[in-house]
Amino acid sequence: MAQPPYDPYGYGAQDPYAQSYSQQPPAVQHHYYGPSVPALPPTNGMATASMVCGLIGFLACGLTSILAVIFGHVALGQIKRTGEGGHGMAVAGLVLGYIVSAGWLVFWIFYIGLWAAIVGGSATTGT
Repeated sequence: MAQPPYDPYGYGAQDPYAQSYSQQPPAVQHHYYGPSVPALPPTNGMATASMVCGLIGFLACGLTSILAVIFGHVALGQIKRTGEGGHGMAVAGLVLGYIVSAGWLVFWIFYIGLWAAIVGGSATTGT
C-alpha cells in the first residue's frame, strides 16, 4: 500500500489555498468614488478686496476704508446672487471700513475743532 507524500503543513492531499486553473479569475472591479473632499465654491474677488481695503484703511488715513464699504456691499450682493464663497470676508471688510471711516471722521472733527478753538481764541484775546 502506497502512502501519500509527506505534507509538512498538514493540509492532507488537497491544498485549500492552491489555485485551480480550471476556473477563470474573477472580474476586476474598479471603484471610482470621485474626490474625497467636496469642491468649495470660489471666493468672491470683491470680498477679498473689501477686507484688504479695510485693513489698509488704518494706515491710509481712512481713504481705502471708503472703498472697503463699497466693495463689501457689492460683494454681498454678488454672493447672494451667485452663491460664491467669501461672505465672512465681505462682512469683515464692511465692519472694518465703517469702523475706520468713523474713527477718522471723529479724529478730523476734533482736529478741526481744536484748530477752530485755537484760532478763535487768539482772535478774541487780541486787543
